[in-house]
Amino acid sequence: MGKISNEDLIKKISDKFHDQVTLSGEPFGLLTMETGREQIIDVLSYLKNEPVLQFIYLTDITAIHYPEQEKPIGVIYHLHSLVNNVRICLKVFLADGDVHIPTATVLWNGANWMERETYDFFGVIFDGHPDLRRILNVDDMTAHPMRKEFPLEDPNRVDKKDYFFGR
Repeated sequence: MGKISNEDLIKKISDKFHDQVTLSGEPFGLLTMETGREQIIDVLSYLKNEPVLQFIYLTDITAIHYPEQEKPIGVIYHLHSLVNNVRICLKVFLADGDVHIPTATVLWNGANWMERETYDFFGVIFDGHPDLRRILNVDDMTAHPMRKEFPLEDPNRVDKKDYFFGR
């Protein structure tokens, strides 16, 4: 159990950012909040530098793609306060044609690799990133493979037909 409860954390963030940060849930006790791209660096900086909170460890930056939503691309930040033994998840949702978000490398050097991976797989452009280019896929690849734009399997495959399995 952490030294700071989720309720206290919500109160501190709400007092500082008012309606710019909203609670989206607490799955399995993990406080999950949403904010906009204009506030993300301010929120991350506050969580990292606030003496009571000290979310100094950036666990992960990744993205999700929900093609049916109005803003289908979500950038997700996972932070950990080692002092308080508390974790928080921050989400920023972006419109499909406008996937720009400020870089977190100004706060954590370790964000460099995570942002490059997120760019590579989801196409999120981190403005101000020192070296934003593909990191795991080939450089001349035009698609972003983790987006749900393509069918999971080739519809022309014949080895997956039911009659091969007696169905």
